[in-house]
Amino acid sequence: MLNADKGAAPRLDGSKLHIGIVQARFNEGITNALAAACRTELLALGVAEENITHVLVPGALEVPLALQALADREEFDALIALGCIIRGETYHFELVANESGAGVTRVSQDYHLPIANAILTTENLEQAIARQTEKGADAARVAVEMACLLESLA
Repeated sequence: MLNADKGAAPRLDGSKLHIGIVQARFNEGITNALAAACRTELLALGVAEENITHVLVPGALEVPLALQALADREEFDALIALGCIIRGETYHFELVANESGAGVTRVSQDYHLPIANAILTTENLEQAIARQTEKGADAARVAVEMACLLESLA
């Protein structure tokens, strides 16, 4: 393995990183909680407040376009996608979940930029509430870990 022993703890030093967050407003109570947990964890990992850019978009389908706009700026070491899609009675859930997920992945691969995808896809509001804090914090850890990993592989 490169630069690490098997089972070694991930490098989570965000002190030199610039992180962009794109948050969907739809299901705002959940996405605000995701964002709060994410920001708190980024700060705990050493990311400076002034090195965090946070933008809001209407919903999960708009997240990839905003991620692309941030990636175009070439200022960020990693990006984070935050949103919440709750299953309804129509096929719309599958469309939004699939397309937003594919868009996030496409931007990450096209720009060779880590993007932590914390767009929740749940059956109901209760499941979203149960996941909002941990998934927000987890997205911060993923972004920092992947930015550090890619730096070490460069």
